[in-house]
Amino acid sequence: MRLATIRTPKGTRAVRVDGSTAVETGHPDVGVLLVERNWATAAASATGPVHVFDGADLAPVIPQPSKIVCVGLNYRNHILEMGRELPRYPTLFAKFAEALLGARDDIELAPESDAVDWEAELAVIIGAQVRRAGELDAEAAIAGFTVLNDVTMRDWQYRTTEWLQGKTFEATTPIGPVLVTPDELPGGVRPAVTMTGQVDGETVQKADTANLVFDPVALVQYVSTIMTLRPGDVIATGTPGGVGHARKPPRYLADGMTLTTEIEGIGRLHNVARRP
Repeated sequence: MRLATIRTPKGTRAVRVDGSTAVETGHPDVGVLLVERNWATAAASATGPVHVFDGADLAPVIPQPSKIVCVGLNYRNHILEMGRELPRYPTLFAKFAEALLGARDDIELAPESDAVDWEAELAVIIGAQVRRAGELDAEAAIAGFTVLNDVTMRDWQYRTTEWLQGKTFEATTPIGPVLVTPDELPGGVRPAVTMTGQVDGETVQKADTANLVFDPVALVQYVSTIMTLRPGDVIATGTPGGVGHARKPPRYLADGMTLTTEIEGIGRLHNVARRP
């Protein structure tokens, strides 16, 4: 099943995506839908108003997650290109909902930064409350997956040893276009899919999620040891090699550049970088 949050003249609406059509589920967004105990049944049986999905105004698939937990240094090739050793534990940092954008929204290039970089990522969306999850509980807690780009202000990220200040500038992080449930992806809750990032049509990142050091189930287990994960929470699983900061010379986003992030079986983000 595929779910999305669309913008309508009456506000945002959660929809089930059936090919080129979108059927409202009766919820204001996918995050609210996931709070229902039997959300999958409710979404599958929904018969609300129908929209044309192609060309719909897409909101962030989860507009207001209570938590966005991000993982740094989780692809072997990216770790090596940044000159680091493989980690023993996941490197975690946070992002806030104000940073999120829809799949076709413009990325805001903060005037305070001259080093805006791209980070294509697979994101996990939680569908059930879980704490200190074992493997089976972690698998059951995964509602599905979506595409995210952790656009980063590198000059702010490296002002200190803490990364948050470069990672959560407002209106910088596209997420969507849809949530895809694990049963529709090869590998299920450990999806084996190819991710691609492009800048102005040039492929700058490409990786298979099999290259992850910590897979989605392991991340749900680890993060839920620290805090309760709730429906609609997001875990961004990290980016592969090919980021602009690691290039020689470094390369960053500029006004008018187009950032395209795609994961096979899930969908594509297409965002233009704009100076406010």
